[in-house]
Amino acid sequence: MTKKIRIGTRDSELALWQAHTVQHQLQQLGYATEIVAVKSTGDIILDKPLYELGITGIFTKTLDVAMLSGKIDIAVHSMKDVPTALPQGIVQAAVLERANTVDLLVHKGNLDFLNGEGTVATGSLRRQAQWLHKYPNHTVVDLRGNVNTRMQKLQENDWNGAVFAAAGLERINLKPETYINLDWMVPAPAQGAMVVVAMENDEFALDALSQLNHIETEICTYIERQFLRTLEGGCTAPIGALAKYDEENDTINFHGVLFSIDGQQKFEIQRTFDISEWKKLGFNCAKEILENGGSELMADIKLKLKK
Repeated sequence: MTKKIRIGTRDSELALWQAHTVQHQLQQLGYATEIVAVKSTGDIILDKPLYELGITGIFTKTLDVAMLSGKIDIAVHSMKDVPTALPQGIVQAAVLERANTVDLLVHKGNLDFLNGEGTVATGSLRRQAQWLHKYPNHTVVDLRGNVNTRMQKLQENDWNGAVFAAAGLERINLKPETYINLDWMVPAPAQGAMVVVAMENDEFALDALSQLNHIETEICTYIERQFLRTLEGGCTAPIGALAKYDEENDTINFHGVLFSIDGQQKFEIQRTFDISEWKKLGFNCAKEILENGGSELMADIKLKLKK
């Protein structure tokens, strides 16, 4: 009898899509699997902005508990939702090949508001800050819930549009006709990537998952998350980061940003590094921002979010 790998996931449509993707890949390798769906606090409390709940990893916590208590063997997450420090005993076992990293604006067929006043919805401080930086006379309202819930709220309200990650909408075929790519917006660290975590002593699961790992995505997301961790972002500060591997030159192109919550202050770094420097790249880029005024801004952001 072969051991069955129990795959833990949130029960939203997107989370289940991600879990089924991992299940399919494991089954193709000959592993027996079972999906176990769990509701997370982040899906239940929809009336408070994420940063007010004061928990990084609100979407991952429930699955962490399920794994530590032996109810599931592995868990699948959108990597951008996962805190940069995993709970003791749990390790990153595989990063799947990355999908689209872009943010997009879903609108209602009329983009005139981009030249005047408008209201745009997002639950992300990073998106809010970048939107207000570009459109300082717009209003940004909070939008929470899973992708389907947010899409429905957009239709029910008189907002001009809402910002979504392209990858999420594409994965569950929810991308409408009325959207524009926000290629000027720097995505969340690890946006578009899926990560699978397991217990550090579970050699069976770790061996199975190592076969799903995509090394280029693993390196790029490592750099972005190291940049985030060094700036002490957690899930709260408006921080964006994107690392891209250039195969032709064997280099990494890195773009990182830190904004004030109102979008008025912006610290930015864009660099190209030799691939051999990847292990310290995110750290060095974040340090440069911190030393040039970023640490004062981070202190200010933390104060504001405490109030």
